[in-house]
Amino acid sequence: MKTKSNVKCRKIGSKLAVLKNETLMWLLLLPTVFTLILCHWNPIFRGMLTSLFQTRGFKLVEFVGLLNFKNVLTDTMFLQTLSNTFQYVFWSLVIGVIPPLAIAIAVNEVVHFKQGFKVLTYLPAVAPALAASIIWMNIFSPSSGGMLNIFLNWIGLPASKWLLNENLTIPLIVISMTWKGYGATMLLYLSSLQSVSQDLYEAATIDGAGVWKRLFKITIPHLGPTMLLMLVNQIIGVFQIFDQPLVMTDGGPNNASLTLGLTSYKMAFSYMQVDRSMALGTVSFFILLIATLFYFWMQKKLED
Repeated sequence: MKTKSNVKCRKIGSKLAVLKNETLMWLLLLPTVFTLILCHWNPIFRGMLTSLFQTRGFKLVEFVGLLNFKNVLTDTMFLQTLSNTFQYVFWSLVIGVIPPLAIAIAVNEVVHFKQGFKVLTYLPAVAPALAASIIWMNIFSPSSGGMLNIFLNWIGLPASKWLLNENLTIPLIVISMTWKGYGATMLLYLSSLQSVSQDLYEAATIDGAGVWKRLFKITIPHLGPTMLLMLVNQIIGVFQIFDQPLVMTDGGPNNASLTLGLTSYKMAFSYMQVDRSMALGTVSFFILLIATLFYFWMQKKLED
């Protein structure tokens, strides 16, 4: 009887210990949960609710159902914005994929001052997005005082319109985004590279494999899963682009650099069409939600 009683007491004590740990865990999580609900989910759900109403300023006037979504999706500005966003994605894949990978491989091969190179290559990621955009806006300024135009004049070439050229605006903004964001991606690639066994490289070298063969037969296949995840993550990030086009071009010239986020902002604060702005924000939210779920599914698939 005593043995059974002792076992029962141990079970109760174990359950109480687990309950105590879980209670402590939830108490520690409460500030984060409260912040998420108040600062993240509350605006999202309020925006979704607002998108179902006609508004006067920020005041809800009349329930109109899906009318705002119909107006937004059939608006020529939305179609142009969506086209611009896909152009951002395209140019981010053309311009933004290779630099972090190439720099990670280069830093991984450095023998001396490796930690210093890591810090130096990561520095642009520390710069605030607004400051980085202002720097690149001055570099690509179409005026005679723009840094690139000063250089062109110095070597005897005519000045360029740069950000005022509709065909160059998006690629130039993507260059500034790549400069700002490659540091974090580079560190992830570098971490993955350092887990590659050096025996593989030594064996390949003994077999006569050159630099390029080792790159495409060992390095790239090993980085494949990480590259795929970074690719999806980059597409998700580009769909949310807002700061750079707002600061560098304000969506111009002729709306050539407008994005979904910037269009939603302009609808709300420039045209006071808050209902349409919230409808566009809701559409963008569901696009990003689908992309994010796909990202997590792919991540789980690669981990398994």
